[in-house]
Amino acid sequence: MPFFLRFARNHGALLGLAILTFVVAVALLAPLLFPVSPWQSVGDPFLAPSEDPAYPFGTDMLGRDIAAGLAYGARVSLLVGIVSTAVAVFIGVTLGALAGFYGGRIDDLLMRFTEFFQTIPAFAMAVVLVAIFSPNIVSITLAIAVVSWPPVARLVRGEFLSLRSREFVQAAIVVGQTGPRIILTQILPNAISPIIVTASLMVATAILTESSLSFLGLGDRNMMSWGFMIGAARTMLREAWWMSVFPGVAILLTVLAINLIGEGLNDAMNPHLRGRKG
Repeated sequence: MPFFLRFARNHGALLGLAILTFVVAVALLAPLLFPVSPWQSVGDPFLAPSEDPAYPFGTDMLGRDIAAGLAYGARVSLLVGIVSTAVAVFIGVTLGALAGFYGGRIDDLLMRFTEFFQTIPAFAMAVVLVAIFSPNIVSITLAIAVVSWPPVARLVRGEFLSLRSREFVQAAIVVGQTGPRIILTQILPNAISPIIVTASLMVATAILTESSLSFLGLGDRNMMSWGFMIGAARTMLREAWWMSVFPGVAILLTVLAINLIGEGLNDAMNPHLRGRKG
């Protein structure tokens, strides 16, 4: 059965894909939908949702459009989530592949290095890194990548340990292929499925981490984000609930959608589940 048909059998994954597609479309079209900067005051402060048709999600304490903030915040969340995950996966795959393929002292050294990062609470390390390197989109993305790669490294190492003794790898060694070539052309393609599933879930975690950093005031002050919107509205939850509820719902739906997609990818790419459900 083709991959897309297996994926489509998971109705939750299709729902997640629809939600994420909508979020991505809003993020891409934000400058067209809201030509005015989300930082600019456009109406009266504390307009409730639907009180003014021009601002369906209301305005905040400075008269800024909540809907514009949500649209531009989606751009920040998705950008940080995707880029930080890509960097973390690259680091994790590189170290895990080297450790799993070569073994011995290289494996011991790289795994001790990985365990060192795992002993430190990930969010606490991200806070320290962002605080040291002034909060901006680059430092936030790199900080999230630095705390996210160890699980990928351990996953890839395990896959490589189980695959390096297979006949096709031994045949490649016999014919004289180099280690890097065997890693890239023989083993990595056969280990790519769990990496893709893990990466999809890491994007959701990265979005939550970025929102948490922005909530604590460690976000990029030049870019509107969902976490910043919630943080700015936390003292006015009773008077203006919409200022924090709508960004919170946006985070919830986006993270839920990505997790549903990850579950669908796991069902479609996991050979054991494929055999059981087919």
